[in-house]
Amino acid sequence: MKKIYALLVACALSAGVFAQEGPQTDLPRVKLQAGMYQLDVQVAQTPEQRAIGLMNRMGMPDHEGMLFVFDHSDTQCFWMKNTLMPLTAAFIDNNGNIVNLADMKPQSTDAHCSARPVRFVLEMHQGWFAKRGLKGGSHIGGIVGN
Repeated sequence: MKKIYALLVACALSAGVFAQEGPQTDLPRVKLQAGMYQLDVQVAQTPEQRAIGLMNRMGMPDHEGMLFVFDHSDTQCFWMKNTLMPLTAAFIDNNGNIVNLADMKPQSTDAHCSARPVRFVLEMHQGWFAKRGLKGGSHIGGIVGN
């Protein structure tokens, strides 16, 4: 049922139901910790917020990103339609551990999925995790629910 709902949200988004002219910049923020690095991320919690994500954003500071929070752990898949910046998605389990990373090209409909069910996805500038030596198994502190 959840996959059908996600497909409906994706269809509604491409049909313009959630059309948004500019970037989504007024979401709540949370501070996260990745090793010795502190992040300031927006939190996308509703289906509409998650569907819009970082679309239409021309840039963002290096220490900022977006945390996608889902109600339940599931295989999560992301794409980059209408997203202008190259990003890396960190698929994160309930314990705050990175399951896998996926580099994503701007304005692409290629699907990038979690290797196993996760409840959180953290999007940062492409290469942000690699430059800091963060990979599968690394811990992200401060995530809601862990």
